[in-house]
Amino acid sequence: MAKGSRDINAGDELTGAKKAAILLLAIDQEAASMVLKQMESKAIEEVTREMAVIGQIPATVRDSVLEEFHGLALATNWAREGGLDYARALLEDTLDPSEAARIMQQISAKFRKSPFSFLQKADTQNLLTFIQDEHPQTIALIVSHLGFHKSAEILGGLPGPKQIEVVKRVANMEQTNPDVVSEVERGLEARLSSVLSQSFEKIGGIETVAEMLNLVDRTTEKSILEGLEADDPDLVEQIRRLMFVFEDVLHVNDKGIQSVLKEIDNEELAMGLKTASDELKELIFRNMSDRASQLIQEELEFMGPVRVTDVEAAQQRIVDVVRRLEDAGEIIIGGRGADSEMIV
Repeated sequence: MAKGSRDINAGDELTGAKKAAILLLAIDQEAASMVLKQMESKAIEEVTREMAVIGQIPATVRDSVLEEFHGLALATNWAREGGLDYARALLEDTLDPSEAARIMQQISAKFRKSPFSFLQKADTQNLLTFIQDEHPQTIALIVSHLGFHKSAEILGGLPGPKQIEVVKRVANMEQTNPDVVSEVERGLEARLSSVLSQSFEKIGGIETVAEMLNLVDRTTEKSILEGLEADDPDLVEQIRRLMFVFEDVLHVNDKGIQSVLKEIDNEELAMGLKTASDELKELIFRNMSDRASQLIQEELEFMGPVRVTDVEAAQQRIVDVVRRLEDAGEIIIGGRGADSEMIV
């Protein structure tokens, strides 16, 4: 047993993080990695800490956690497809009443945290017709509660000036009074669909804008950012930094990587690669000469401890080079609307 690990007994009370850790240990590594990628950094830290200290897991405990996850996943899907009442009826038919009630409590809490979730299934064009004449603040409230793909579709369909107004409001939005959310939802309910209950939550923000703009086409992205820059260049810089991060260099093709490397010295490159993924390092090394690659790898090997801020600063300077070359049309970043702008 690893030092500091703790065995789990059948009668132990399990926290959510511990259950998640047991689930990830029970499935294959690739699937566990995919699940972790969907989690927030704080949750990843909690779950991986639990995974590190878990000792022996009785088969009964493991099976119980897997059954709970399966039931929760099914109930969530049923609730989305047929509503909470439909999900409750199916759970009560298939599970022990107390277990069904417990899972429904979790599902209900989850749906209460998703205002406007009923709009996810609405046809985007119909929805645009319905909301495009609304005040930009109302549209900002709606798109802040929707998934990034749906939000991007709505944003891309708005007239240019309204796009900019909506983005500005989303970027400056943090918390909204639930009474305001309820009032907007009631207005939509009369014309679209019944809504689910909601709760007070953090919405919007610059991160939301960055995610939305990552998904719109390149022309729309440029138009919005140029419009914003006239009023608030600092906001545009913050959005740009979130839209493209160091690991996104993976989406640059070999020719583009070679152009980027011409503008970065070896010392800064080595510093930036200190925390890079193996996949990104491999991409960089294969676009260098064998001698240059060997020098960088040796520098990484003997570099020793460095300040996180120094690594992040080096990575940001590399990202700035990538962004500048992309704006100049000298490189193309895959997955950012480039395909629609290319003629073969």
